[in-house]
Amino acid sequence: MKEIFGFDAFSPAEIAERVENLGVVKARLPIISMIMLGILAGAFIGLGAMYSVVITSDHLLSFGISRLLGGLVFSLGLVLVVVAGAELFTGNILLVMAWTDGKISFNEVLKNWVVVCISNFIGAFGLALIVYLSRHPLLNDSSVAEQYIKLASTKCNISFQQAFFSGLMCNVLVCLAVWMAQAGRSVMDKIIVILFPVSAFVAAGFEHSIANMYIIPMGLFLKYFESFPGTELISWTGFFSNLCPVILGNLIGGSLFVALIYHIIYGRQKTKLNDTK
Repeated sequence: MKEIFGFDAFSPAEIAERVENLGVVKARLPIISMIMLGILAGAFIGLGAMYSVVITSDHLLSFGISRLLGGLVFSLGLVLVVVAGAELFTGNILLVMAWTDGKISFNEVLKNWVVVCISNFIGAFGLALIVYLSRHPLLNDSSVAEQYIKLASTKCNISFQQAFFSGLMCNVLVCLAVWMAQAGRSVMDKIIVILFPVSAFVAAGFEHSIANMYIIPMGLFLKYFESFPGTELISWTGFFSNLCPVILGNLIGGSLFVALIYHIIYGRQKTKLNDTK
């Protein structure tokens, strides 16, 4: 009989195998399923960002508490992706593990990344439009709108270097959250391990490409359809100049510093074991 109490998680070596096998499934999803699950993931991350902006718009909170709470509630997005089921570009960087083990081709990896990233954009952008039309930014005497404008203005005007390395650090933490979620056997296990890495990257101000696909369009809607001050620094040019280095940073961070490192540790170990049989 299994013990009720005690450490009942999958081991790191078992996680590696689970991530590889899941990568094969993700890479070979029917295209319509991939698109629809990608749209859902974009919307889910947008919901986390929306929740976070509401919290951080409260100017009575101290800097540290605001960052902490904003990060914790942002975790809603990845919790929905992992538990409810969706295809998130930043998490799917872990497909590199299945590729390096020879289970899927590079073309399958690239197809998944492109389709899922575009689908995430549709979901995040669509949610931003719906949330804008709900008049949500006018909450708290428009403090929520001011927070969106502040965030979007900053994101549209950071340097390539800052955006790249911020995106890199962000996805190291996101991929670690997705990785550790594979260790859990229950929904609560998965939620708990997601909370800390995700809240850490949000609190640190790192850049998540899919979250930016929600936040910056919201800033653009407030610029073009409202009369809030401070929107002059928000533009489509700034949007894409942010996304390019952030997506690149997300790719490098997740693939090199999580997927490849764990493949070297556990994939090579598995290969050696197979060679001795």
